[in-house]
Amino acid sequence: MAQSSNKDQTARPATRARNQLLCCKSIDKLIAEAEQPEHRLRKTLGPWSLTALGIGAIIGAGIFVLTGTAAAGEHYEVSSILHAQVLDLVINVLRTGTTAGALMHGRPPAGPSIAISFLIVAVACGFAGLCYAELASMIPVAGSAYTYSYATLGEIFAWIIGWDLILEYAVSNVVVAVGFSGYSKAQLAAFGLNLPDKWSTPVWAAGSWTGAYFNVPGFLIVFFLSLLLVRGVRESAEANNVMVAIKIAAILIFLVVGGMLVNRGNWVPFAPSGLSGILTGGAIVFFTYIGFDSVSTAAEECYQPQRDLPFGIITSLIVCTVLYIGVAVVLLGMMKYTTFITGRAADAPVAYALRTLGARPVFQAVIVIGALMGMISSILVYQYAQARIWYAMSRDRLLPKLFSAVHPKFKTPHWSTWIACFAVGIPAGLVDISDAADLSNIGTLFAFVLVSLGVILLRRRQPERPRAFRVPLVPWFPIISVVLCGGLMTGLTVITWLRFVGWLGIGLAIYFLYSRRRSEFASAG
Repeated sequence: MAQSSNKDQTARPATRARNQLLCCKSIDKLIAEAEQPEHRLRKTLGPWSLTALGIGAIIGAGIFVLTGTAAAGEHYEVSSILHAQVLDLVINVLRTGTTAGALMHGRPPAGPSIAISFLIVAVACGFAGLCYAELASMIPVAGSAYTYSYATLGEIFAWIIGWDLILEYAVSNVVVAVGFSGYSKAQLAAFGLNLPDKWSTPVWAAGSWTGAYFNVPGFLIVFFLSLLLVRGVRESAEANNVMVAIKIAAILIFLVVGGMLVNRGNWVPFAPSGLSGILTGGAIVFFTYIGFDSVSTAAEECYQPQRDLPFGIITSLIVCTVLYIGVAVVLLGMMKYTTFITGRAADAPVAYALRTLGARPVFQAVIVIGALMGMISSILVYQYAQARIWYAMSRDRLLPKLFSAVHPKFKTPHWSTWIACFAVGIPAGLVDISDAADLSNIGTLFAFVLVSLGVILLRRRQPERPRAFRVPLVPWFPIISVVLCGGLMTGLTVITWLRFVGWLGIGLAIYFLYSRRRSEFASAG
């Protein structure tokens, strides 16, 4: 068991067996363990590769889809209380005093002012991003929020957030892999190449059997990207760099082509619902920014993590914000926001606007390619991040030793990568869980909350520890992050909260029956 030191006060709770749940792992010990030969990962990533990882995770196909939906707003009655958003439920019950009224769900249209919504959300995410940047510069170790929680809040919180991140990355990638399969199948059909439904659709979707055998494209994309990740981080980063470049090029081409089709009259009224439309539009688009936290999982594979991790996190947020705002301004200038309420215009607003306004087919094809690259790069980055979470938890003895095994030649956590491959690929071949996608959102927001609290705690416990990057105005900026992220969690549905609690219950059972006994702090008694 690690001994406490004057330099690292977080090791002190480890001396008390009764406090094992709140034992914090020494930062110095975390760093030392990362340098052990049997666990050492190859350092191949620089600042721009990290930035590309962030952009690859943040910008997916959603940039071509969600902008129109958020601008047009939404209004409908949810099927049951389980599918109502928690905050809406409370507000509508207080407003109407009836159950029927409580189930009315809606978002006023933001119109062209959705561009302001993107900016506000970027600022909100920026508070959490600053907290990640500080902890990443202090604790350059794989594991992201899991590792930061172990060093600041204690073992039980580390386990909870690690288990939570496993769910976040797995669910996200199952949803994206299924979406990739459907999107690529539709595009191939446009060229006369029709994949058989029995081998290209999920076995279970929308609560019923589809008659399919297996979704082969959904599985294969995860398999081939996992193979690339096992081969090496440098190769994976180079492939991601190419995909991100293609994706950004597609967005820039849209901005140029769409910009020439803008009718300024479509920008009036700019904010049809005023401030309420801007704020509720922000609630819809917030989740397009989720993903920058995956940059911090690459800490052990950076040349200079103390400098490069904050750069990658903050720069990726800035670049994505500029691109999101640009797409919003151009799209809502091309067509009136009311166009995107329903139908094909709502399903694919960018492609619909280009086609309707007579843009050349080649430009429409560019958007298709950009959307595909967005999906693939998102899967790649999340598979990478997921394997690093499992690797870090195994190295801390909270998961079996197999998960932290490093390939002797490629210096990658190969077993974690392959297990993550089948944990995502097989469900992607069998089920469509798009209705459970909010599980990744609630998991990410919960991680943001714990990381922000971690910054405050470390500033108090170890004020003298060097910080290559410092969050300004502590504790106010981290507190703002906690309030904003906690508030956004109330915007998720009741069933999402129930699923989240259920998943945590399973995780706690595993912790108390297995992981707690194997922890290095278990011998304190």
